[in-house]
Amino acid sequence: MQATKQLFMLKRKSTLLLFLFFMSFSVFAQSKSGKINWISFSELEIAYAANPKPILVDVYTDWCGWCKKMDKDTYQNTKLVNYVNDKYYAIKFNAESKDSVRFNNKTYLYDKRNKINELAIYLTFGRLEFPHTVFLSTLDGRPAPLSGYLKPNDMEGPVKFFGELAYGKQTFPEFSKKMKKEW
Repeated sequence: MQATKQLFMLKRKSTLLLFLFFMSFSVFAQSKSGKINWISFSELEIAYAANPKPILVDVYTDWCGWCKKMDKDTYQNTKLVNYVNDKYYAIKFNAESKDSVRFNNKTYLYDKRNKINELAIYLTFGRLEFPHTVFLSTLDGRPAPLSGYLKPNDMEGPVKFFGELAYGKQTFPEFSKKMKKEW
């Protein structure tokens, strides 16, 4: 019985280490290719347990022209890509996804009547404008949503505010006054 339990724990640790290795390799490879390492909510739970860091969620829809422009322009900016890949877990989430999504011990379903996933409502506080960039300081942190198209230089302040863990030490306006603009 004890040997079986030890074997199970060893397999579990090996699986987690293998997953983290591939995630690290993927982040490195994506960073070099100029793409953000987008992961799913299920991948987030595993990665966050091993290495907590802020979370950026791009809430989009397939029909949203500004979402596509943000993908093309903002999320291709080399400085933004490298920073997000280094400091964040990044998730691309279709607000109209019909799949149920498990996030932070809660399951979010598709709302047929309103044609929207409940997770999009939660993350945006019901402001269903797209695109929406949502920052979470921790897995169970309060969402900090920004609606609308954001250029790379518009994203620099908020991305660095959460990426540098400044949210617990000062207000965003205080941080912005001291932050050196680089993008």
